[in-house]
Amino acid sequence: MEFEDVIYEKNEGRARISINRPKALNSFRSRTLDELTEAFTDASQDASVGAAVLTSEGGKAFCSGGDIAEMLELSPATGRVFVLKLFNLFSLIRQCPKPVIAAVDGYCLGGGNEINLVCDLTIATEKSVFGQVGPTVGSTPVLAGTQILPRLVGDKKAKEIIFLCGRYSAREALEMGWINKVVPDGSLEEETQAWVSRILEMSPQSLRISKTSLNFESDLLHSSYMHGIEMLSATYGSEELKEGMTSFMEKRKPDFNRFRK
Repeated sequence: MEFEDVIYEKNEGRARISINRPKALNSFRSRTLDELTEAFTDASQDASVGAAVLTSEGGKAFCSGGDIAEMLELSPATGRVFVLKLFNLFSLIRQCPKPVIAAVDGYCLGGGNEINLVCDLTIATEKSVFGQVGPTVGSTPVLAGTQILPRLVGDKKAKEIIFLCGRYSAREALEMGWINKVVPDGSLEEETQAWVSRILEMSPQSLRISKTSLNFESDLLHSSYMHGIEMLSATYGSEELKEGMTSFMEKRKPDFNRFRK
């Protein structure tokens, strides 16, 4: 596959996978998911790669979630295909036999934060902002937000993050255990490379076994993901989702009150 939405590079044991849609705040469309899947498949299978870094271009957003323009046109059937692509990417990142570092610079919101959640480690710049946005546009974070986020920040805090859709600074995310480290703006590449260099000093089989064992408890939530995929897919094409996503495109507040009557 010729990459359009992703930049993929390998050098001295590191695979660097970068979302390259800065004009769309690095939101992901179907093509983006296909390219990320191909890149992570290659990084997982290449024995010369000891660590993978997932990052983005532009310096404004790590990933702002799914591309609303595409998602607005989905039906339950096509929506299920889209959500399954996202789930397959998440599974691939979690099953990658080497550590995956999310290097976050800018907005990390919605499905973009769920991508962050499935990575093993996260380093973020001071200016980075985290949060979930699903309920503001008629969607739901059921592919990591409702499973992994509570295990990092606690049940009550996860409900606050998802129900209220607030935005949190990198420092706040660090204090909650949401991410691993905050670095000054402009030093993300240097710090990420330092972590990669340290990982490359470790036994590959030991890291592989450790990652598999660390993921054991959350891997038992597979049925939750399957249920989430079916429930979320069914919302595509619904009037609530259309109102939420149309209002986003029109830059106005959604009117969800009419669905409570």
